[in-house]
Amino acid sequence: MIQFYFMPAPNPAKVALMLEETGLPYEAIAVDGRKGQQFTPEYLAINPNAKAPSIVDGDVTVFDSNAILLYLAEKTGKFLPPNTPQARGDMLSWLMFVATGIGPYSGQAVHFKHFAPDPKDYPLKRYNFEAQRHWGIIDARLANNRYMLGETYTLVDMALWGWSRAAAFVLGDEAFGKLKHVKRHLDEVSARPAAMRAAALKERFQFKADWDEEARKFMFPFLAT
Repeated sequence: MIQFYFMPAPNPAKVALMLEETGLPYEAIAVDGRKGQQFTPEYLAINPNAKAPSIVDGDVTVFDSNAILLYLAEKTGKFLPPNTPQARGDMLSWLMFVATGIGPYSGQAVHFKHFAPDPKDYPLKRYNFEAQRHWGIIDARLANNRYMLGETYTLVDMALWGWSRAAAFVLGDEAFGKLKHVKRHLDEVSARPAAMRAAALKERFQFKADWDEEARKFMFPFLAT
């Protein structure tokens, strides 16, 4: 059985969706970031980057959410595009676009908008601009395609879903007024039974809710240096 190390955040949500879609048996194991559980020696042996998600599949350990999606898709032979050079090129391009663009810029926009101390005008403008620019590229892609790779639902849609659920928190309440095709895609994926189960996974656990000094120390350790 796959051990799935999980916290309630966009990147673990992608993997939860893939696990639910494939029907692979898994055990969800909570990693409470606000309690610092990502820094225990046991967890660092699984993921030296001290982030969630990670999986342990027998003798195989995989960390980084998009790497896990690709591993599980290849393991099961599901949710992959046709095995042609062009289709695989499209898949890798958009999967990495989510990994290196959507996720990092959205995450930094959230940090500077909601958590960073003042002054923050310059980084907030930069990361908000880049987040909006990247989401605009996704919206343009979805204007001409039902899913990210065309008419077929794939792992790239799962990678995007993890973050599109948070788009309003990233960009503000007006986000979906500008990203109509992202919203359409989000609603369609979220209506899938597997997505409903993935979204409900966090209810199985009691994660720390307080945003106190201990939580800030663990979530933003650079502030303590």
